[in-house]
Amino acid sequence: MSRQVFFYDQPERFVAGTVGQPGARAFYLQASARGRITSVLLEKTQVAALAERIEEVLDEALRRGGDADIPARAPGDLIDTAPLDLPLEQEFRVGTMALAWDSVDSCLVVEAQAVVEGEAEDEEDGAEQVFEDDENGPDMLRVRLSGTMARAFAKRALDLVAAGRKPCPFCNLPLDPEGHLCPRANGYRR
Repeated sequence: MSRQVFFYDQPERFVAGTVGQPGARAFYLQASARGRITSVLLEKTQVAALAERIEEVLDEALRRGGDADIPARAPGDLIDTAPLDLPLEQEFRVGTMALAWDSVDSCLVVEAQAVVEGEAEDEEDGAEQVFEDDENGPDMLRVRLSGTMARAFAKRALDLVAAGRKPCPFCNLPLDPEGHLCPRANGYRR
């Protein structure tokens, strides 16, 4: 089966969102433009890492100067708090992500590749697979964002991750509504 690349150059919307209750949420990246919607499933830690790294890349591009129009903070009028667009159909589960700042076009490039079966075994063997030009490689979502849109994406994603379950004041593990077995309390319920 040939590789599918879902490409969005300056999409109308690019957001991270969730479905479900805290503790049982599914996290998605969703890009949309001109009536086309692409949604990919990923882990909460991947969303957090992506948002933090986007902030770092934008800060570095801002520090280096150039012609890039990058705000220091996400503009309030661009913060997207709307739910994910429907229909929510998962194209693939994200395995590998990459980001780059394109200084020629002054935009951030975000790539999310599908999980490849056998990927864990290959990593253990120390073998890296490069699929950049492989038409039989894993499916990929590639999005090009302006600095302003990337900053707004990162803000929403960080807020989304922080909106989960509150941490236990003793062990920092997430608290369920009915409490949890705290390892620091020798298994007693808090």
